[in-house]
Amino acid sequence: MKSTMLTRAVRLATLAAVAAPASVFAGGFSLNEQSASAMGVANAGAAANPENATTVFFNPAGMSQLKGTNISFGAAVLDIDAEAKSGSMTATDQLGGTVTGSNGGDIADPAVLPNFYLTHEINDSIDVGFGIHAPYGLAADYNDDFAGRFFADKTELTAISFMPAISVNNGQGLSMGIGLNVMYVEGKLTKFMDNSGRNFGAPNGSFAPAQGYADIEGDDIGVTFQVGFLYKLNDRTQFGLKAQTGTELDLKGDAKFSNVAIITPAGTSSPPGPGVAVPLNSTEPAKVPLAIPESITAGVRHRLTDDVTVLAGATYSRWSRFESLDIYGTDSSKPLTSRSPGGAPGTGQLTHIPEEWKNTWQLNVGGIWQATPEWALKAGYAWDESPVDQFVTARIPSSDRHWLTLGAQWKPAQSGWTIDAAVGTLLFTDDPKVSDQSYVLTPGGTIPNPADPNSLYEGEYDLEAWSAAIQISKAF
Repeated sequence: MKSTMLTRAVRLATLAAVAAPASVFAGGFSLNEQSASAMGVANAGAAANPENATTVFFNPAGMSQLKGTNISFGAAVLDIDAEAKSGSMTATDQLGGTVTGSNGGDIADPAVLPNFYLTHEINDSIDVGFGIHAPYGLAADYNDDFAGRFFADKTELTAISFMPAISVNNGQGLSMGIGLNVMYVEGKLTKFMDNSGRNFGAPNGSFAPAQGYADIEGDDIGVTFQVGFLYKLNDRTQFGLKAQTGTELDLKGDAKFSNVAIITPAGTSSPPGPGVAVPLNSTEPAKVPLAIPESITAGVRHRLTDDVTVLAGATYSRWSRFESLDIYGTDSSKPLTSRSPGGAPGTGQLTHIPEEWKNTWQLNVGGIWQATPEWALKAGYAWDESPVDQFVTARIPSSDRHWLTLGAQWKPAQSGWTIDAAVGTLLFTDDPKVSDQSYVLTPGGTIPNPADPNSLYEGEYDLEAWSAAIQISKAF
């Protein structure tokens, strides 16, 4: 019976995580919603508060304080309303002409973020665990008539992590844990392509379609490591620390282009002849590098009374690893009419978008009130800093935010079951102002890629968001 229930829970969590894209516009593309029990206090002190098997994610050293076998599974719903203000938009093409269109609509759909965790006590000194969760995610989708369609259409990033972990303790209040994140990550970037500059240069009244379309998809498997420490100072106070490594991913897949204008080169003898704008359709291998940041998290838990616990924490993430969004894929072995358009000769680089993200802090405080032996009430607050700094793009219109959460926990006596529920709201400090430009790729990458003085998109965005989560835990 126990084996059947556990197998079904693992399958459900795995299938849901693969199927559901995630959405986030602050804190980079990392996701906070990993556990309803921690979300109730805005993840405050999660590295020092191993309530259940979700400690596999927050601090694997916490497994040493769980007895027997523990499972925890649940899901969170994250809904962000993100929309450009209609009166704020300006868009021009490669010739400086006005690009007309809509504000793109609400670009973020609700996302479901599942999780599953398991721990098992080997003996008094060693515990092992396993987790399935969605550590990173991003999703944005504009309407096709969006005024900034030459800069962004769809942006998707979906990640699922399989995490084995082990912890050891010295029997005197100090524990250490090690975890391995094996991540499968897939991404999708699409946009409409501006043909105006190519049509302008075409003689003989020959013109290609006004716009083309680019669709780049890829995936990769990456590994990060985490190490955690937990120290129990006394019966009321303990401290936790978790550090995680970063990694570099190469999302490899296909670049598909349709109706993209190219100018046939001089010396072309076959129709339509040299110097004529013709539409290109092409599919070829592509690669998108993606940096996953290092991070370090500290937490503290202190029991003020038998009924009241306060928690605090901080996370520092090295998002400065994400310097630019580049796409590579030109296949020089193909003839001009069957390979991707544009690109920097000799580099294989198709596009360059500077990001220059900054390192960030997330600060959390929270409290738990054990109202009755069965019921606990929670509340939390987090300041979540956005890594987006100088370059605010239509793909990631982000700003700093406040995260306010409330939670409740029901734990029937002697049953071993615990149910957590939490809700949260995200209050963004600013309406982000997007300023997108196209960048001219230079041969060999010998000089910095200059911005096109004509092609741009500017707009101001309204952002609102809420989240809700449920968690079911069982100790055997």
